[in-house]
Amino acid sequence: MNEHETTNEQLEEPRLIGEKGISARVAAIIEPVLIGLGYRLVRVKVSGRDGCTVQIMAERPDGTFLIEDCETASRVLSPTLDVEDPIQTGYRLELSSPGIDRPLVRRSDFERNAGHEIKIEMDVPVERRKRFRGVLLGAEGDYAKIRVDAEGGPVEIKAPIRDMSEAKLVLTDALVAQSLKRGKDAARGAKPAQENQNSNSPHPAAASRSNV
Repeated sequence: MNEHETTNEQLEEPRLIGEKGISARVAAIIEPVLIGLGYRLVRVKVSGRDGCTVQIMAERPDGTFLIEDCETASRVLSPTLDVEDPIQTGYRLELSSPGIDRPLVRRSDFERNAGHEIKIEMDVPVERRKRFRGVLLGAEGDYAKIRVDAEGGPVEIKAPIRDMSEAKLVLTDALVAQSLKRGKDAARGAKPAQENQNSNSPHPAAASRSNV
């Protein structure tokens, strides 16, 4: 298998955790457009912030997303959404990288981030629980393996990824250090959009556009 075929497989790897409602409609419109540009959709969130905000997280198959990538995607997605018109009001379009404490939505996300701390919200309970926080051990099929603390000591659980409403990395020093190293290796001197230092701060590569 050559490099081009591998990249196509990475681009087309399905998301196992998706959106609902209007966010799902926006995702269905923009995901094939992003794939055509060489990017992968991570998440869409439509919120009432600043009137109405459409937040789109995207990335390259290697996990990076530069400022230029945000600008390129924004220029193409904005007219696409204007034509399809899934939101019947004015809105603010924001594109960004997933950030360091990123959402995990694909099987490869769970594999690549094994060893880091993770928080999970389940739509369907696992062992009568809907919330978990522990160390991600990787993926087995469409299941995530997580080590969580219990009364008798740490235990390993397997949670179906498709039954999760959200899975997100927890910001730790180890995660920041690994993300910075990945960014430097991938960008070769160009600062990736992923290297935001605070989960509560806007991603530095965010590209915004208003549609009113």
